[in-house]
Amino acid sequence: GGSSVIFWVDFSGLQEYVEAVSFQHFIKTRSLISMDEINKQLIFSTEDNGKENKTPSSDTQDKQCGTWRLKITPVDYLLGVADLTGELMRMCINSVGNGDIDTPFEVSQFLRQVYDGFSFIGNTGPYEVSKKLYTLKQSLAKVENACYALKVRGSEIPKHMLADVFSVKTEMIDQEEGIS
Repeated sequence: GGSSVIFWVDFSGLQEYVEAVSFQHFIKTRSLISMDEINKQLIFSTEDNGKENKTPSSDTQDKQCGTWRLKITPVDYLLGVADLTGELMRMCINSVGNGDIDTPFEVSQFLRQVYDGFSFIGNTGPYEVSKKLYTLKQSLAKVENACYALKVRGSEIPKHMLADVFSVKTEMIDQEEGIS
């Protein structure tokens, strides 16, 4: 039988990978990719390089087959998803600039669900996760403010006004944090 090797790697490159894969998945499906789905993509099979020299009738047991896996940890997954939210906020800005009014509302709904999930984890999770919650809240506030502006003013809203909405002052969010 084949051997299986599992690598547990914990570095920011995997978080970047999670961010990229989840962003691509969101663009295609408007949903969040699961950690299991990402880990399934990180299973690689290797076969003995000498196999092309063998005849088809040769014994298949001569062929060495192995499986290599990279494993995303739950923390890598959460941090990657948190970084995804900033990417989605930029996607929202670009879509408005291109006259796409549907995407901001889809992104807003998705970000709200992600934010609620992170809030549920709250302070029980690792420190890095709770630290990212602040940035996530900023992205959500900007997108929700843009959606509000679009709802009130419609698609004819001047682009410079939308730019102002997206550059919402962080002091407002800081004040909210102090109250709660």
